[in-house]
Amino acid sequence: MKKALIPAGIFGALGMTLFFVPGVRFSGYFCLGIAALCLLWLALGCLAEKYSLFKVCKRVFLVSVCALIVLLSCLETVIISCGETYEPALPVDAVIVLGAGVNGETPSLTLRTRIDMAAEYIFAEGHGDVPIVLSGGQGSGENISEAEAMYRALRKSPLKPTDTPFHFLLEDRSTSTAENFAFSKALLEEQGVDTQRAVIAVVTNDFHLYRSRLIAGEYGLTTVGVPAELPWWWLTANYYLRESFALVKTLLFDI
Repeated sequence: MKKALIPAGIFGALGMTLFFVPGVRFSGYFCLGIAALCLLWLALGCLAEKYSLFKVCKRVFLVSVCALIVLLSCLETVIISCGETYEPALPVDAVIVLGAGVNGETPSLTLRTRIDMAAEYIFAEGHGDVPIVLSGGQGSGENISEAEAMYRALRKSPLKPTDTPFHFLLEDRSTSTAENFAFSKALLEEQGVDTQRAVIAVVTNDFHLYRSRLIAGEYGLTTVGVPAELPWWWLTANYYLRESFALVKTLLFDI
């Protein structure tokens, strides 16, 4: 039973180390959570040797942990599968680019990848002849809205044709993914887009795509995904892991 101290120590040390790695703090908390579960398992084992009641608690704990592992694996399978689906040839009636953090006036790494993917999809792959909503408000530490940061970057993109006008709509009020779609839908309808029949391309990161499209469906939007990838595998792993917990929160409280 005391062997549980070994993984508890390993995951505890790993969790503390990850706090100093930019962008992966959630993984640090996750590792500390595993360390805590290992210590709880050790405590239940010690108590079960003295009290029969804790033998039942130990079994319930083990079954619960196994159920959580299965649930997490299923969620990750769905999220990853959706994040890897990309059909650039499909015709669309509008494009929504979802915002992410801005450091002052500089797009964060996450937002930068979305801007680059949007530029490729809109300019290089020929989807610029439809309304394009840049969606994201201004949060703490941001001197401009996420929509404005995307607009500035896309105007200067080397992929942008110099002689072709593009219909950008800035949605700069939203503070959540749900508001992204609620406010973007209203903007598109003001432009005469029949959002009940339109097919809308959603540009966001691969790990965020499944939840985004799920929320979009709650607003009656038919979407196709345009996933942007982060440059480093450890960031991708961290955000895919975090997204499973965000999805559970969305399913329980937001839709």
